[in-house]
Amino acid sequence: MDRTGLGKALACWAVFGIVMCLLPFVVTTGTLRVFIFANFLAMFAMSWDIISGRTGYISFGHPFLIGVAGYTTAMLTYHLDVPLFLSIPAAVLAAMVAGTLFFVPALRTRGTYFALVTLAFMELLYGLTQVVQPKITGGTRGLSGLPSVVSGAVPNYYLSFLVMFAIGIVLWLIVRTRIGTALSAIRMDEDAVKSTGLNTTKLKLFAFMVSAAVAGIAGALYVHYLGSIAPRGIFEINFLFTILVAALLGGPGTIIGPIIGAFFLTCLLEFLRPYIPGTERYLIYGLVALVLYYYAPKGLYGIITWVLERVGVIKPEGAKA
Repeated sequence: MDRTGLGKALACWAVFGIVMCLLPFVVTTGTLRVFIFANFLAMFAMSWDIISGRTGYISFGHPFLIGVAGYTTAMLTYHLDVPLFLSIPAAVLAAMVAGTLFFVPALRTRGTYFALVTLAFMELLYGLTQVVQPKITGGTRGLSGLPSVVSGAVPNYYLSFLVMFAIGIVLWLIVRTRIGTALSAIRMDEDAVKSTGLNTTKLKLFAFMVSAAVAGIAGALYVHYLGSIAPRGIFEINFLFTILVAALLGGPGTIIGPIIGAFFLTCLLEFLRPYIPGTERYLIYGLVALVLYYYAPKGLYGIITWVLERVGVIKPEGAKA
């Protein structure tokens, strides 16, 4: 990306940030809470995208990382009264360590095998939190009454948005470096990348550690926003499904796409709630994602980019500067 293109992109980020910061002044508290969940979903989706969207290693066990971080900070604060400024960093570190110990060996597999291995780890942690030391983890009921980082809809909105915004910019800048290019190349042809002399294992490890760190930050903050954590909430298949659909619907491998997808899905969920109050809403999720992915493989990000190219706001990909 040339300097002009980079400047326009950063200007778009700035406009997005300003608009979202002004949001609490024009919407109700109820609507603001919807956007809080959208911010968290965006963080989860970006975390998934940096490893799966960039490298093509599709993970079905992402709630494993979120759960490790969530349970770490929950147990530290609930049982030991550890302050949040210590428990949250510990939760992020735990997610990165657990991910390294369990998931990195799985990176030696590819395709369906990798997806199944990651799903197995998620299910394993789901079972362990219920049967191993229920007094510590809370068993099937989980832990409740957890302290909040901030109180009130507006402070929570700004906290979740600013963290999401910062993560988005950092990840967006990373994927525009040589490392980001190499990760994309792994998705297209890993053997060809190896033949150039690059260490694909280290590249995948880097992407995974970044993904785990983001999942840890988001998971810890999410648990303290809810004030509780339970196995069904974190390891439910619908939770995983929502993260995947948000990333795929928005546009995988783009970082910006998962943010768009997260906001779109969350707003769609709330729009459908009065009409379809049950889990049938996820069927609508699936249908929308299937239709859009079939006709627009690059997702909502691709559609928006196409429109901006047509109106001359940005240059078509591959055009000369």
